[in-house]
Amino acid sequence: MTIRTPHGWLILDKPPGLGSTQAVGAVKRVLREGGYAKVKVGHGGTLDPLAEGVLPIALGEATKLAGRLLDASKAYAFTVHFGAETDTLDAEGQVVATSERRPPRAAIAQILEHFTGEIDQTPPAFSALKVDGKRAYDRARAGEAVELESRRVTIHSLELDGGVGMHPALASAFATTAGRPDPYDPAAPLELADSVTLLAGVSKGTYIRSLARDIARALGTLGHVTWLRRTRAGPFGEEQAISLDMLGEIGKGAPLEDHLLPLEAGLDGIPALTLDPESAQAVRQGRVLSGLPFPDGLHLAKAGTVPVALMELAGGTATVVRGFNLTDTAEQAE
Repeated sequence: MTIRTPHGWLILDKPPGLGSTQAVGAVKRVLREGGYAKVKVGHGGTLDPLAEGVLPIALGEATKLAGRLLDASKAYAFTVHFGAETDTLDAEGQVVATSERRPPRAAIAQILEHFTGEIDQTPPAFSALKVDGKRAYDRARAGEAVELESRRVTIHSLELDGGVGMHPALASAFATTAGRPDPYDPAAPLELADSVTLLAGVSKGTYIRSLARDIARALGTLGHVTWLRRTRAGPFGEEQAISLDMLGEIGKGAPLEDHLLPLEAGLDGIPALTLDPESAQAVRQGRVLSGLPFPDGLHLAKAGTVPVALMELAGGTATVVRGFNLTDTAEQAE
């Protein structure tokens, strides 16, 4: 009996309280219990233990692409609680400052546009960034004052969530009602918010905790994140994600294939380059292909349905960027 070697992506709906490294360990254990061959496993971008949601787990040859997800855009839903800032900028930290001010809901809606596009952002002291060779969170936990430089990030979209934690009055036209309930009554008191849930699409390197801090400060108060869910990581969305319980069923004999996405699912938008057997063999040996009538840029070279390599084309010449050892994929499927 041939032991199956899986290659591809499992998209985990990570629950809060579980670290990304722990999630990788859970996948390894399930594969072992399910009788699969030992294979390299990695994740496509750390998700804080407090956070939940989309965590792409790469298996086998797909781990060669996990680093690409670090550069990919991501989407989040998150709740900001106003009135207190914590040292970690989330609910796990200690309160370091408080404010009695609560912002009008209309002000929240209006200020979001100022945090859309390219912005400068200072990462949290409790982050995995290194300061003089040591993780910032290790220094912060040791009581050191951590100074991190601001960085340029891009907020592709930022809007109020119409679902979780949203007050019905948010359906009002903010600019005309000034945050007062409809029908518009200028004498009515402003509706103040203790918290608000936002949806954000962001570039790599963006810290949602920092974004929440800066939004709260811009509103004249303080705030921290009390709920955070990643809804998309690169090409992977929550509609593809499986729960820990569903993952556990794989270890009990449920078909992995029902949930395993192919390696190329992590290369959404990259055109395919079909190779004949001779060219495929040349690429597997790392050789350059010339005279190809295809546009410049990154391509996924395939032999039939089997990914062979990521190749960069320039002037009709293709060079290998990353090769994949998947020559036995067809045989394993038989």
